[in-house]
Amino acid sequence: MFKNKNLAILFFSLVVSMLGFGIIIPILPFYVDEFGGGGLEMGMLMTIFSTVQFVFSPIWGSLSDRIGRKPVLILGALGNALSMTLMGFATNYWILFSARALAGVLSSATMPAAMAFISDSTDEKQRGGGMGVVGAAFGVGMTLGPGIGGVMADISLQAPFFFAAGTSILAMVLIWIFLPETLPAEKRSETHRQVRGLDLRLMWRSLFGPIGFMLILAFLHNFALTNFEGIFGFYAQRRYNFDPPTIGLIMTVVGLISAIVQGILTGPATRRFGDENVIKASLFASVLGFLAMLAAPDLGWVLVTCGFFVLSNSMLRPGVASLTSKRADIPQGAAMGLSNAFMSLGRIVGPLWAGYVLDLDLHFPFLTGAIIMLIAGLASLHYLKPRVHTTAEPAITD
Repeated sequence: MFKNKNLAILFFSLVVSMLGFGIIIPILPFYVDEFGGGGLEMGMLMTIFSTVQFVFSPIWGSLSDRIGRKPVLILGALGNALSMTLMGFATNYWILFSARALAGVLSSATMPAAMAFISDSTDEKQRGGGMGVVGAAFGVGMTLGPGIGGVMADISLQAPFFFAAGTSILAMVLIWIFLPETLPAEKRSETHRQVRGLDLRLMWRSLFGPIGFMLILAFLHNFALTNFEGIFGFYAQRRYNFDPPTIGLIMTVVGLISAIVQGILTGPATRRFGDENVIKASLFASVLGFLAMLAAPDLGWVLVTCGFFVLSNSMLRPGVASLTSKRADIPQGAAMGLSNAFMSLGRIVGPLWAGYVLDLDLHFPFLTGAIIMLIAGLASLHYLKPRVHTTAEPAITD
């Protein structure tokens, strides 16, 4: 059984760490606009972050198998603090771009280490709920962050970046002092001592292994999702002329719904219906969510349609992560790092495409997202068939 105390510490630490990501959402489009950029430049910021995540996520996941989860989590929080500080001091687009790249290198350590932490500490039946709680922590950070960022933007566009850096330092301290290590030294076998970096051949071979379709889903889900996340600020600014506090309000509602769904509903849903069925339902519902957002005429309907989209989409990440963990035939840290590499690959291609087509037509990013989700949903009907588990791995209780 996953210790409640440990879960609470990890949850709170990730919430504080994720504030940095949420805070910049309502102000980044205006920051880019101040430097003379448009949709493509916004997409490039998202893409460079994901490109370096793509390269470094497998390294951090593998490193966590060698030195433990806790040191990697600490490094991720410290890296986020450094990158936020540099973004706050940026005086042109290319400094902002470079700081965003640094954020991808160092803060990309957080997700694979956090998911490996959960994998170490849960059995197969509990793992979907455990991954959902991690997702909920990210959702809470994304809930509080945009609201804080929107309000602080009235002080200056730089203020939210410095606040984010401070909260990331706080997260680092909390992890360092309170969070236990879930991979003791005696369980770090010699075969896992070598740190593995990005291995394109391994990525290719893994597509034909037990977690192959899960990795494809991780890619497609993140490609489609960045057609919402990557350009929503610009979309809202251009279509509705919303200001940073209004965009912050919308993203706060989005984050709140995501946190509730992942923290409360994911565990019971996956236990009752299975990861496979939850993923399939979420994929098809997300198609409707994308299309509904296109029809929103004003702020009230934007809140409703964005809320529906997030409600339908929020179980995908923990569901995919849980099923990847269950079907993996490699160490958990390496599997989570590999999954994050495919997620990052989706976030590399997605924002560039979304930014490019946004400059052509405001509706194209959401239409693209709907098409990709539909393709993934149809494929899942064939590839995601529930498997019967005869044994379950024991949970770590000490």
